[in-house]
Amino acid sequence: MSVTENLLEYNRGYAERFAQGGRPAEPARGVAVVTCMDARVHPESLLGLELGDAHVLRNAGGRVTDDVLRSLIISAHVLGTREYLVIHHTRCGMLGATNDALRARVAAATGADASGIDFLPFDDMDDSVRDDVQLIRASPHLPADATVSGYVYDVDTGALSAVSGRNRE
Repeated sequence: MSVTENLLEYNRGYAERFAQGGRPAEPARGVAVVTCMDARVHPESLLGLELGDAHVLRNAGGRVTDDVLRSLIISAHVLGTREYLVIHHTRCGMLGATNDALRARVAAATGADASGIDFLPFDDMDDSVRDDVQLIRASPHLPADATVSGYVYDVDTGALSAVSGRNRE
């Protein structure tokens, strides 16, 4: 049985037991979390979130991209979020990577030119969190009074560490 078939089999049982339908689209806690797609990061577990509590946006490196900002804007103005957490993590594959190396790897695997892709790698974990927090704070399309905070999650201990802010204009 393939992994997909196994997952779909699990879903059939899940759907039979599912008793949480009818919840509103607005996140109950009014919060959105931006984090990495890394399988070792499970934001619901590490933050104590239940179904319907938060919007969770994930991508490689947990970076605030144009598409993440688009989703946060909808989250704020259509669904009422007012708090935003940026969570990067230790031992991230994007830490220390380079665009050139990632582009070459993709090109070697696919034969397709990847020179136009910015993979958003970074060299300093705390700076990448600060940069992403600042992108959210600087957006003219998000509430000026929103709470935005940044953290690093330790994949070996499960602990979150706050990253101190840096004011930029």
